[in-house]
Amino acid sequence: MVTLSSEKIALTQTVQKGGCAAKVAASELRKILQRVQFPAAHPALMIDGGLFDDAAIYKVTEDIAMVQTLDFFTPIVDTPKLFGAIAAANALSDVYAMGGKPKTAMGILAFPIATMTDDVIVDVLQGASDKVAEAGANFVGGHSIDDDTLKFGLSVTGFVHPNHVWSNAGAQVGDHLILTKALGTGTMTAALKRQEASEADIMEALESMATVNNALDFMNEEQKKSVHAATDITGFGLSGHSMQLAKASQVTLKFQAQSLPKFAKALHFLEKGFLTKAHRSNAQYTENDIDVTALDNLHKLLIHDPQTSGGLLLSVPASLSADLVANLKKKFSFAAVVGEVLPKSDKAVIFE
Repeated sequence: MVTLSSEKIALTQTVQKGGCAAKVAASELRKILQRVQFPAAHPALMIDGGLFDDAAIYKVTEDIAMVQTLDFFTPIVDTPKLFGAIAAANALSDVYAMGGKPKTAMGILAFPIATMTDDVIVDVLQGASDKVAEAGANFVGGHSIDDDTLKFGLSVTGFVHPNHVWSNAGAQVGDHLILTKALGTGTMTAALKRQEASEADIMEALESMATVNNALDFMNEEQKKSVHAATDITGFGLSGHSMQLAKASQVTLKFQAQSLPKFAKALHFLEKGFLTKAHRSNAQYTENDIDVTALDNLHKLLIHDPQTSGGLLLSVPASLSADLVANLKKKFSFAAVVGEVLPKSDKAVIFE
């Protein structure tokens, strides 16, 4: 259960944008990265950033591969402890999206010493510590700087068996697509930042964002080994992250719009116009590669909605999808089959 603070500080009012909506637009990031000459990959490096996967995978032994990732952002909620919890859950998610388990976490902290009290950062760190503990990992240190605005996140290292890595490049034709969390955190937190909603008004989204994406503990061994591809849905929205998975896997993903789980107030807030810059940049990023002609305007906004600590998108054999969803629902109440994998066509993603 999420606990809200009675403190007067409202963290969302101290920053221009928050959470994963603060990401550099995907199209701009690609342009930048294409100009950088990165070091040649070591033979033990199994996955790097080339396919925009969620984390790097480095093979250590025949039985152990290291999963490495980091994530940080500005406040997406007002309560400091809740911000720390969400930032931690979001960073830990990248390890789970690769089929791994987190082992160590290091904090990344920028803090305006002149304008915020120590109590704020104590609460942020405590919220993060609680989530790291929930994940069974160790909070082993970090780095901090004095900055104009609060920013926080984690660098996380985990382990996975080299033969059981989940990547975004393995989706197979005939697979079913499972999404574990509801969509709509972007618009709901935009309403919070504009002070058109309180944290209590969007509790459903807050509890989801603070939920650690440990799907592995709700899978049997057959199900764990049968995940063909995976990614977590964050700042580039369902549209951007599914497009990246489809391209990496050389397939087309088809989603049923009416099957997409969404928070009860998500479409209401979208209709009210509570949008972020990422709604527009995600639409621009995907416009040439996805087919949205069957969607109404609100669902077009929903698929571009930038998620913070969003759900896992899993590509699994159709024969296992029903039982897997039933298992996942023990923790992820919104888990659902939302689509299927088709042979590659002229569009990477189709929404119907």
